[in-house]
Amino acid sequence: MYRYTEFDRQFVRLRAQQFRDQLERHLRGELPDDEFRPLRLQNGWYIQRYAPMLRVAVPYGEISSAQLRVLAKVAREYDQPKPELLRDAQARQLELGEVPVRGGTPVVTRLKTGYGHFTTRTNVQFNWIPLEKSADVMELLASVNMHGIQTSGNTIRNINSDELAGIAPDEIADPRPFCEILRQWSTLHPEFGFLPRKFKISINGATEDRAALGWYDIGLQLVKNEAGELGFRVRVGGGMGRTPIIGTVVREFLPWDQMLNYVEAVIRTYNQYGRRDNVWKARIKILVKAEGQRFIDAVEAEYREIVEQDGAPHTITREAYERMAQNFVVPSVQRVRTGADAQLHAIVKADAEADPAYQRWLERNVHAHRDPQLRAVTLSFKRLGQAPGDADASQLEGAADLADRFSAGEARVTHHQNLVLPWVHQDDLPELWAAAGKLGLARANIGLLTDMIACPGGDFCSLANARSLPIAEAITQRYQDLDELHDIGEIDLNISGCINSCGHHHAGHIGILGVDKDGKEWYQVTLGGADGSHLSGAAVPGKVVGPSFSAAEVPEVVEAVITTYLQLRETGPDGKAETFIGTLRRTGLEPFKAAANGARIAEREVA
Repeated sequence: MYRYTEFDRQFVRLRAQQFRDQLERHLRGELPDDEFRPLRLQNGWYIQRYAPMLRVAVPYGEISSAQLRVLAKVAREYDQPKPELLRDAQARQLELGEVPVRGGTPVVTRLKTGYGHFTTRTNVQFNWIPLEKSADVMELLASVNMHGIQTSGNTIRNINSDELAGIAPDEIADPRPFCEILRQWSTLHPEFGFLPRKFKISINGATEDRAALGWYDIGLQLVKNEAGELGFRVRVGGGMGRTPIIGTVVREFLPWDQMLNYVEAVIRTYNQYGRRDNVWKARIKILVKAEGQRFIDAVEAEYREIVEQDGAPHTITREAYERMAQNFVVPSVQRVRTGADAQLHAIVKADAEADPAYQRWLERNVHAHRDPQLRAVTLSFKRLGQAPGDADASQLEGAADLADRFSAGEARVTHHQNLVLPWVHQDDLPELWAAAGKLGLARANIGLLTDMIACPGGDFCSLANARSLPIAEAITQRYQDLDELHDIGEIDLNISGCINSCGHHHAGHIGILGVDKDGKEWYQVTLGGADGSHLSGAAVPGKVVGPSFSAAEVPEVVEAVITTYLQLRETGPDGKAETFIGTLRRTGLEPFKAAANGARIAEREVA
């Protein structure tokens, strides 16, 4: 993973010191709230429904064991509100009521503390840190080169990529050096600190799009032209929210060394022409949709000016690229077992291979690696009784131990709110499975229905219209049988508590969106969305299946949709069952829409 320089370390430490000074002046009453607000937001501190929320940056998902341990310390020692605050929050949850589950235990959110939350953009959030302790937390994070810089505000946010970057067998080129070049260039950029709205960039280096490029403000796909030269296919103007739009390809091939010059042209054009009069129409996707070719022409004109008149100041030289690439060290992962160690390994391996659960884990959680001796392994943070993507202090420490023992001290936060260990020797898989199982992180559900994405929703977020977590728990409770999950097969189920789409519901094969109706929680269901991966195909927003559903109806609607799929799916010549998204695209939306609406009517008749 990236090796931080002394400049990096000093920069983050000084930023933490600066924030402490700002906080102390604010607490003394010398810095009014309206002046302190943009300062804390620039460092990732929001004020949410009950308490401050901190968003910690994890650039392109790479995280070390030392960083995981510090996050565990934050969770255990700082993510702890005053008892009366937690009591008030729990009382509100009881007032909102339960989500009934047919044949199961009704779900009401039990708000927990001492957790980190992995987000869809590979950041980590904490929901209960008291503001007066925020500077202590920032200094603790800085001790391992972590921070919250530009995880909020109308700036260029955390640069994203594929969790298999640098190790995928289908990789065209490693995107991480380009991600880091972009991160350094964009951090505290003097021209782009106050854009019309937040701005998100993702880079993918493989033939399969595992970085959801179509859904980003800028999506950069590494490609090679007919001459074998490396460059980027550039998408601009993707985004979710109220108006889901897939980014437009504005350049089929951009030479790799021009990445910064072209990105600057795009953002400069947006900064000049993007709307600032309406927050809902301020994202670049609205500008691209409204202006079309005129926007592209304006970007190209700006790019020509940067290159011809300004001398292309941000051209990436070969030397600069290689210097950056050298910071991403490939670790040496060798295994030579002798004596008692070899005997113990043989016993663990025999026990594992005799267990059908191990075979399922190999199928779902273990991924191919460019090095045939290695594997990438996903640790599942999706289980009953725990919100998707949540990790308590013990789990964070346990994941750090697994990373040290099996993955050269490195992990990756994934778009699906899990952790990947990217450097696992294939000979270590039995021991890793056993060790991860003791932590509850070896559930073989990756890519299946219960490996769902969910934002914190109305339980924590003041922007949310409805709760996400009780819905996620109710669905998880309904689908606990791994035999059934594996028979159903791969499905992306995504849940957002509001139209801001932090749970990426638009991109889910099944998407659930919390909406407000007369001051009550309701949910809109969409089908057929895609993020651009091999399972989903080209990125596309899902389609709404009908009027909104009550919280009690949502699990029934999901079950009705799944049952319809099982009835309609076909088996291919290879004996493999058709996937959910494949069946839906073949049959069309109507059978699923009828099933969903039938479940609503049946549920209301029962009630």
